[in-house]
Amino acid sequence: MKKIDAPIKYVYKFSFEDGKEKQFEIHLDPVNFNYIPGKQIEKKPAWAKLDSYRCENCPLDTETNEYCPTALNLVELMDTFQNLISYKKVNVTVETAQRTFMKKTTLQDSISSLLGIYMVTSGCPVLNKLKPMVRFHLPFATPEETIFRSTSIYLLGQYLLNHRGKKADWDLQGLINFYNQIRLVNKGMVERLRAISRDDAVANALIKLDVFTQIMPFSIQKHLGRIEYLFSEYFQPAP
Repeated sequence: MKKIDAPIKYVYKFSFEDGKEKQFEIHLDPVNFNYIPGKQIEKKPAWAKLDSYRCENCPLDTETNEYCPTALNLVELMDTFQNLISYKKVNVTVETAQRTFMKKTTLQDSISSLLGIYMVTSGCPVLNKLKPMVRFHLPFATPEETIFRSTSIYLLGQYLLNHRGKKADWDLQGLINFYNQIRLVNKGMVERLRAISRDDAVANALIKLDVFTQIMPFSIQKHLGRIEYLFSEYFQPAP
């Protein structure tokens, strides 16, 4: 009998200066990397309905999808952090099967790292291509690290396409177009969250992610040019 792999697990622990703590234990399907809810939502909120602030590039059919899968994945975050101040200081510990990360930062920055997991693993057709990033999740990644990782993963995907006899995009145009689509999803989600609370740490964390998404298409070539020196040995004649 084939062994069934255990779910991928990430644990985010928030420790606030007033002594309060909050923990999020995230389990992902080891095959499709979709989020496995720890408990069912007793009452799904109206703001999570698909036709409420629907993203303009959403490919889902409202006849078969009453709720936005990404919005449903954010219900627990909203219930926990709604109306908290974005710049509130917090100590965050992130545990994975391989290592532990720790950082003292603002609530907004720490939620941004967690938010990416919940959104990408929701089953949103637009965000599904980011699942390799979640599988090799790097908490608190800098913009430079994110550009390096996203570009590397995209090019690996193109190599696999080429290996299957399909046309590969070595000029990264597809990656640039993809991030333009992500911007539309972020915009729709921000509108949803802003409808609930104007001063919400989750919404502000998403805006922070969206700012990076906006500059991503313009940063890829510029950033790759800055780190070209790291690969100088690749340009030397083979021995």
